[in-house]
Amino acid sequence: MRPESYLSEEYGTFSMVARCPETLALGVCVASGSLAVGSVVPHIEPGVGALAVQGYTNFFHGVNGLRLLREGRSPQEIVEILLREDSLREKRQIIIIDSFGRRTAFTGRETPEWSGHVIGENYVAAGNLLRSSRVLEEMVIAFEESRGEWLAERLMRALEAGESAGGDRRGSRSSALMVAERKPIHESRPIISLRVDLHKEPVKELRRIFESYKDWLGLFR
Repeated sequence: MRPESYLSEEYGTFSMVARCPETLALGVCVASGSLAVGSVVPHIEPGVGALAVQGYTNFFHGVNGLRLLREGRSPQEIVEILLREDSLREKRQIIIIDSFGRRTAFTGRETPEWSGHVIGENYVAAGNLLRSSRVLEEMVIAFEESRGEWLAERLMRALEAGESAGGDRRGSRSSALMVAERKPIHESRPIISLRVDLHKEPVKELRRIFESYKDWLGLFR
C-alpha cells in the first residue's frame, strides 16, 4: 500500500496498558476497526513494560519503546524521544506503563475524534475515532471495579466494557490481549498473547478464546 493510501484511511482503536502491583504482571488489551490490530499496536516485555502505539500506528515506536525502557528511560522520556523527529507525531497515540508503575500518554491533536486518554493508578487507557468519551470511562470503571482479580481478566473486562459503550464508531474488526507475568504460569507460555485478526464480534470472540485458554492453563496448575 502506498503511503498516501495508508494516510487516507482512519481506523479507530481503544486500548489499555496496566500493571498489577501485587504480582508485578504487565498487560495490554486493544480492539480496533482495523485488521490484525494485535500484530502492530500492543508491545510487551516481562519485567520491563507494556505499550500501545495507535492512531496512525508506527510498529517501530513500540519496538524502540521497549528498548528504551530496558535502558532505564522513563515513559515520559520515551514518548519525547520517539516523537521528537516524527513528522506524523500529531496523528499518533501512545500509552506506556513500566514495571515500576510509571506511566504516561500522548494523544496527537490530529487523531480522529473522539480521541483522548485517561491515566489512573497502575493503568492508562486511550482511544481514537471512538463513539464517545464514554468508551474510556466504562473501561476505567470495569478495570477499577475488578481490583484484586487476575490482571488478564481485568483487562478483558475493560475491553468488553469499552466495546459495549460503543468502541470504534464504525465497529471493531480485531482485538488482542497480552499479559506478561513476573513468574510465568507455565514455562512454555511466558506471555499470554491472544489475537482475533478479523471477526464480526472480535471482543466477544477474544473472550471465547480467553476462556478456552484459561481452561488450558488449568492443566498446569
